[in-house]
Amino acid sequence: MSYSIKLDSFEGPLDLLLHLIDKAEVDIYDIPIAEITEQYLATIDTMQELQLDVASEFVVMAATLLSIKSKMLLPRKEEHVFQPHLDMEMEEIDPREELVQRLLEYKRYKMLAENLREMEVGRNQVFTRPAENLAPYVREEENTVKDVTLYDLLHALEKLVKRVTQTDPVAKVSRDEISIKDRMQEIRQLLKVGGGMVRFFQLFSANATRTEIVTTFLALLELMKSKHITCVQTKLFHDIMICEQSKEGGL
Repeated sequence: MSYSIKLDSFEGPLDLLLHLIDKAEVDIYDIPIAEITEQYLATIDTMQELQLDVASEFVVMAATLLSIKSKMLLPRKEEHVFQPHLDMEMEEIDPREELVQRLLEYKRYKMLAENLREMEVGRNQVFTRPAENLAPYVREEENTVKDVTLYDLLHALEKLVKRVTQTDPVAKVSRDEISIKDRMQEIRQLLKVGGGMVRFFQLFSANATRTEIVTTFLALLELMKSKHITCVQTKLFHDIMICEQSKEGGL
């Protein structure tokens, strides 16, 4: 399948790391580097398998994580006799320290940026002229992913790909039976039949092949990009719902 798409939802490797740390509910000062590295590489592999445009900075961060992981596997120095004048120099530095500082700094800037956006939204509600009907001039920006991040969709896709790998470990080469455009039309038809809403996993049949899964996922991304659908998750770990937008547009 020859298809490439780049999404603005990825803000960088530090953003992805923070997402994985928050999802694992671990202390940022004591990152389980082996676990986080494994999840980070799994996400990158999924992105590359989907032929998403992965920036070089993501690959650099992967190399950094592997380097930290290898350093933490090295045996610690043997205990030595306490020497007041030398112990300050001989104190071992945690290989994760620099990464933790980068994450904390990035998190601070991200929070500041969010505060500025909230201030901007609040300021946009203040008018110095007499009140009047401004509805015709308001331009509503639809959020194509509501309560669901692209990382959440990738995690859901990983489960589907693993299921296919476990049930059919032998690789098969077959011709693509459906195009992304045709799959987009099928998804929109399923939404109409389902009253404008369908569960994420209902889009994939039990015997779906890896190619069918990838085609369906890319069709979803295109529909989100063109604002024909939104993704909603009411609570953590609940099913992701695909909802049809009221705005009409051609494929």
